[in-house]
Amino acid sequence: MDGAAGFVEEPHVLAVDDNLIDRILVEKLLKNSSCKVTTAENGQRALEYLGLVDNNQTSSNDNASKVNMIITDYCMPGMTGYELLKKIKESSVMKDVPVVIMSSENVPTRINKCLEEGAEMFMLKPLKFSDVKKLRCQFLCSSTVRAS
Repeated sequence: MDGAAGFVEEPHVLAVDDNLIDRILVEKLLKNSSCKVTTAENGQRALEYLGLVDNNQTSSNDNASKVNMIITDYCMPGMTGYELLKKIKESSVMKDVPVVIMSSENVPTRINKCLEEGAEMFMLKPLKFSDVKKLRCQFLCSSTVRAS
């Protein structure tokens, strides 16, 4: 099957959350929506996976080129989702990958700050299947739009 329905392969999502239950929930929802999922328990692990450690901002890491979207919790110890977003958007390799921030707290200033820094979307936790379906459509549709 070489993309009969317009999809060459499953979109690959990097899901970042320090809370194990939330991480498992997001992973399950994404997999049920036909996404390939890699998880990371914090921002530092996500940067390592993407090859964006401090001393190497332009890594040619294979993992980075395979990620179609990053979804991250806002509130995490060590590095917030906002800080992770900024590091991703500073990277020449990763800056065009959509980043979605999720949080259990509905704080308008926080939401606006993330959107201004380049987040595609800010979603409230807990995520539902309908949220993930909307996300999947958004980042698949936007990737086809960006190609033109």
